[in-house]
Amino acid sequence: MANIAVIPARGGSKRIPRKNIKMFHGKPLISYSIEAAIKSECFDRIIVSTDDEEIAEVALSCGAEVPFIRKDELANDYAGTTPVIQDALRRINDSSFEYVCCIYATAPMLKAQYIKQGLELLEQSQDSHYAFSLTSYAFPIQRALNLSDSNYVKMIDATKLNVRSQDLEEAWHDAGQFYWGTKEAWQQALPIFSEHSLGVKLPRYLVQDIDTLEDWRTAELMYQAWIET
Repeated sequence: MANIAVIPARGGSKRIPRKNIKMFHGKPLISYSIEAAIKSECFDRIIVSTDDEEIAEVALSCGAEVPFIRKDELANDYAGTTPVIQDALRRINDSSFEYVCCIYATAPMLKAQYIKQGLELLEQSQDSHYAFSLTSYAFPIQRALNLSDSNYVKMIDATKLNVRSQDLEEAWHDAGQFYWGTKEAWQQALPIFSEHSLGVKLPRYLVQDIDTLEDWRTAELMYQAWIET
């Protein structure tokens, strides 16, 4: 059975201009995702979906395919991930594959071993639609606070105030790195965050969402610490 990776990478990032090809520790950011996908040896095709010719050139130089240029209506601030993956599947018109992995272009600490683990989990399951990366919250979410405009704080759930942290249930969140899914799940737009999805646990030191300049700097520091250990 063939597997395909689709890496969405639009050119119009506003908070960090040209984010997907901005230099990160000496290489374009998207190159890390492409390299991890290649190293995983899970894919027959690694496709970058972009509306931007410069991103396409960088992706090709890193070893990915760019068989089409994404339409403008799927490259704005409101375009969701699932419609972009669906568009890619329609455009390549390849019926030989079974699993599709959406890999974000902004995951410089993505490791091939976790991509492999996601595929293995999905292949071994009889009723799962997706397997995606997640990591644990660093602090119990049951003790989360609201902050008013006047800087007064209030517990969201005051009943957990005196509960020992070890007695609180551990919580997890989307790591924003990759999302394996069956071809049918993507085509039918089945929900990713559901009881039919499997979680691939990542350590927190390999996870940093990159949406703002502060995120970018944090990711640089984390990556530097990681590669030096």
